Amino acid sequence: MTDPRRPPRFRGWRIVALATIAGALTAPGQTIGVSVFIDHLVADLGLGRSQVSGAYLVGTLAGAAALPAIGRRIDDRGVRRSMTWIALAFGVALANMAAVRGLFWLAVGFAGIRMFGQGALSLVARVSVSLWFDRRRGLALGILIPAISALMALAPVVLNGAIDVWGWRNTWLAAAAVVVAVVVPIARFGMVDHPADVGQMPDGRSTGVPGAPGAPESDAPVARERSATRGEAVRSPGFIVLAAVSSVMSMMVTGLNFHQIRLLGEAGLSRGEAAVMFLPQVIGATVVGLTFGVLSDRRIGPYLPALTMVWLAAAHILGATATNSAMVVLYAVALGASIGSISTVSSTLVPRWFGIAHLGSIQGILTFAGVASSALGPLAVSIGASAAGGYQAASLVFAVVPVVVGIAAWLWRPRQPERRRDPVADLVG
Repeated sequence: MTDPRRPPRFRGWRIVALATIAGALTAPGQTIGVSVFIDHLVADLGLGRSQVSGAYLVGTLAGAAALPAIGRRIDDRGVRRSMTWIALAFGVALANMAAVRGLFWLAVGFAGIRMFGQGALSLVARVSVSLWFDRRRGLALGILIPAISALMALAPVVLNGAIDVWGWRNTWLAAAAVVVAVVVPIARFGMVDHPADVGQMPDGRSTGVPGAPGAPESDAPVARERSATRGEAVRSPGFIVLAAVSSVMSMMVTGLNFHQIRLLGEAGLSRGEAAVMFLPQVIGATVVGLTFGVLSDRRIGPYLPALTMVWLAAAHILGATATNSAMVVLYAVALGASIGSISTVSSTLVPRWFGIAHLGSIQGILTFAGVASSALGPLAVSIGASAAGGYQAASLVFAVVPVVVGIAAWLWRPRQPERRRDPVADLVG
């Protein structure tokens, strides 16, 4: 017989698991998933690769522009309702890709899958976890983000196999069906907007209600930290530092990944060998993402944005100087570490520094900056390679960028903010 005095099991870790599944299913809207369709789009639509790349750039920028508004809607509507309509919209956008007939339609299609997949669904998955944790938020996000990356690494294999069996148009339809069939039930029946909605608190702490199981002996209520508004957040040094390192990371990593076959080809690898290097990236992202997540919960947090730039600079230098397989593996691990570190650090520090009341809105602006920057990465690296005489030479030149931004982030690091308290009316207890 169940003991009525026994507190219910903390649901936060279940939210992490469900958010991981939802985040992994953004893969058809991510570059790693879209990449397997590019050759088919070029061949069947009669377009040049530059035209498809241009449509991808325009679509990505257009999709990113909507993310701040989507973030506000997540704050207003809650995670459960927001994830439901985002999943439905993403499913429609994926189905639309199956019907694409020309360049303009393709750009519109890219805008839809980038907006609702890479942007909105990823955003709401991270927000859902952040709301359930406080002191252990870094650990939770350090598990969530690398786990999503690891699962998404399977996307090219799965999607490519589906294309071989069903064709590329039917594969878009299959992806749409899977997203709707899996994510909508997760949102409707698995997600909970806030721990308080089910009588719990972040991290599974006591509710502080006198007489409740596990409650403290004192009946003094527990104060809730006051959150910064979006305007207060974006004007702060901490936000500017996070936006700078996130934008540089997104642009450079996307550029290197987009041209990885050519870059590693100059190091002596075949196309097949270069493609396999995405696996060490997953390992780097998983290990370093979890490590930085745990460190984000410590006082070292303000130093971490600068340290993410160390990984990015190392990846550029290794990519530029790689002459054998061992150095190429180190390059791939460093590049993955870059991705894992910044994703975890930015997702953890935003709620820690600015609170959770406007988390979706603030994260939406950061996500917009990252997605928009990622659209410019392939073009920047391509131009750099033409100017420098090769992709390895360009990688060495671009190593200067994270070094400069990392030094600035270190010197301009914010002090750990002391968030103000809400008045008595907002006390919990």
